[in-house]
Amino acid sequence: MIFQSLPRFFLVALGFFIFIISSVKATEARRPNVIFIIADDLGWGDLGCYGQKIIRTPHLDRMATEGMRFTQHYSGNAVCAPSRCVLMTGKHPGHAFIRDNKQFKPGQEGQWPIPADTVTLAKLFQHRGYATGGFGKWGLGAPGTEGEPLKQGFTRWFGFNCQAVAHNFYPTYLWDNDRKVTLNNPPFAAHQKLPEGADPKDPTNYARYSGKEYSSDLIWEQARRFVRDNKERPFFLFAPTTVPHLALQAPEDSLAEYRGKFPDEPYPGGKGYLPHIAPRAAYAAMITRMDKEIGRLMDLVKEFGLDEQTLFVFTSDNGPLYDKLGGTDCEFFNSHGGLRGRKGALYEGGFRVPAIVRWKGRIAPSISDRVTGFEDWIPTLLELAALKEAIPAGLDGFSFAPTLRGEKQSERPFLYREFPAYGGQQCIRVGDWKGVRQSLNLREKKAAVSDGRLELYNLKDDITESRDVAAQHPEIIARLERLLREQHTSSKEFPFPLLDDSL
Repeated sequence: MIFQSLPRFFLVALGFFIFIISSVKATEARRPNVIFIIADDLGWGDLGCYGQKIIRTPHLDRMATEGMRFTQHYSGNAVCAPSRCVLMTGKHPGHAFIRDNKQFKPGQEGQWPIPADTVTLAKLFQHRGYATGGFGKWGLGAPGTEGEPLKQGFTRWFGFNCQAVAHNFYPTYLWDNDRKVTLNNPPFAAHQKLPEGADPKDPTNYARYSGKEYSSDLIWEQARRFVRDNKERPFFLFAPTTVPHLALQAPEDSLAEYRGKFPDEPYPGGKGYLPHIAPRAAYAAMITRMDKEIGRLMDLVKEFGLDEQTLFVFTSDNGPLYDKLGGTDCEFFNSHGGLRGRKGALYEGGFRVPAIVRWKGRIAPSISDRVTGFEDWIPTLLELAALKEAIPAGLDGFSFAPTLRGEKQSERPFLYREFPAYGGQQCIRVGDWKGVRQSLNLREKKAAVSDGRLELYNLKDDITESRDVAAQHPEIIARLERLLREQHTSSKEFPFPLLDDSL
């Protein structure tokens, strides 16, 4: 009776107001899904949207066209495990726990574990009500240790625990949460040559290096199932794929797309990993097959009406391999994009990587030259998910959510990397200036790190790092040296040559 006495226009306005409030509450209740995909050893120039001319990546190219593509994004380090540790913890390599690839126990499966109390990206999402699933390669804690994925924030895991086991795309088992699932593949070593006297041009001699169940296909299938199972709630899907890391292995239907399209000589082995009759075709096929799987995942999200509620991120854990290792041909594909250095080096080609962010209706199609790194993802993703209050203190990362929203943002103060392997390497970038200390002289044990020569490059004018201008800018060298000293903390588990000799 009361509502009948109210003017009609007032009732209409009241209804519209209630609708708006309900819509806002529904939006607040459903935070965005996050699908974070990391390729393995994919170079800055391996995607079409980054200039690749041979390998087809139409779905990632579409992701870039519909989202923001970064031209100066840096992985956490120059090799797999320490790079992923930076991503998971938001701490750069001078502060992160894992700083190199290191088996936990010789002869056993799995790498050195991150500590039990580590605050990870997965834990931060899990504690805010997200379903958290990981599908791919872990490398941050051997089975049974405190670092395994189910103890670091994931409620679902499927794939490889150990990076070494992941060298074979036809393994005899994968991890389904905390149990092994047997695959229909014959056992064979992932590092061997063709037998003595075997004809490298005879396809039958390579049959022994494959199986019936391609691990990458199985892993992507489980990732899609995770989306189906959690489509009614916010989820964080972490997909650290093993592509295109060696060994070179691809199913025949994918190889057929490239076989005979360009000159290709058999790789009989001898420089690591497995032989392949058409190594260039295999490398291209692996990347294109990954791209198709990403396209299927994007289509599934759209099918469930979640496109505007899902943030996609694609990047790589480090740069491409040096030429011919395991049959790869970085020069042929221009995988490095013309940059100096490859995987394992702190020159640009070793850790400047592709980065694409797509969120339909929220991130405008664009290209960003902002300097960003793996340590920035925790604060960025939490801010985009309206969980800014959950960002932990003490991170080395800086949120670039304003950049993604199209807002102006102050320049990153610096970006620091260190890598204790290959003699020890450090680099620091401030604006366009980059200092690199490569392969410290281990014979000069008496020398402090500041006595080692620091190379200096202006990346604005010299992206290939071909002109060392340290002698012309002593004041810049002094500033960078100070930052290099400040940003390194000692690690007993991963000592840095010269810097940590006292440990």
